[in-house]
Order: sequence, then C-alpha cells, then structure tokens
Amino acid sequence: VTTPGTPVAAGFDAIAREESSFDARVFVEGSKAAYEMIVTSFARGERKALKGLLSREVFEDFDQAITEREGRGETAQTTFVSMEKAEIISAEVKGKMAFITVRFAPKLISTVKDAAGQIVDGAETVVDVVETWTFSRQLGSRDPNWLLVATEAGS
Repeated sequence: VTTPGTPVAAGFDAIAREESSFDARVFVEGSKAAYEMIVTSFARGERKALKGLLSREVFEDFDQAITEREGRGETAQTTFVSMEKAEIISAEVKGKMAFITVRFAPKLISTVKDAAGQIVDGAETVVDVVETWTFSRQLGSRDPNWLLVATEAGS
C-alpha cells in the first residue's frame, strides 16, 4: 500500500503501535465502501445512515446542505459507477487520534432536479470525480469505525 520510509508508512507504523490489528489494505477497502455509502446516502437525504459515518461537524454541514436542498424542492440522485482509484496520501497520529487521508477517483452519475424534474445541476452522464477525504478514529476505542472528518473536492 505504501513505500517504506515515507511519511505515510511512518503514519501506519504509528497507528500499528497503538493497534497491532491495523491493516492498511483493509482500511482502503473499508474507505471505498464508506465513500460509496456516504455519497449515495447524502444524495438520498438519508440522515440516519450518515450520522454513524460522519464526525459531528461534517454531519452538521451535510444536514444543512440536505435541508437547503429540500427547502428548494430539489432532489438529488447519485449513481456510483466505479472506483477507479483510492490512494492513501497521508496517515498520522495526534495524541490518541489517528487520521488517514484518501484521494478517491470514482466515476459517478450525479444530478440535482428541481420540483418539476428538470436538471438544475449535474448531468445524466458518467463523470470522473476527484475528492480527498480524511477519516479519523480514536485509537484503542472499541468502536472499529472510522468517521469522515473532512472533505475536499478536486484535489
């Protein structure tokens, strides 16, 4: 997953010192599944599904965006086509918190439609997307889930 001696490898080592069961490959697979679940749940406005996957701050931002979309009478639809690439670009431990940042390159079909069903954003074609997401988890916690704590588009 990474080259020995790099900052990412050092981050993995720091995580593994706290949790010997940490496996970067398993993390990447889980992050890809989380990406798809979060993107599609956000489009459908499924707050309950999102709540357990996002930090409180990110959830509040997503909730506000969903509320604004609903207030405009708009509906969103995202179809996950494929994940072309998921690359860990940083891994670090701060105190007892681990942070791993992943650059995703999925193919999506994503639209937002107004109340009349007209597309106001996106297109009904496959689009290449690049997003960088940071996940965090308290090391030593019984909860195995990593939470999304930051997103950045196009990086």
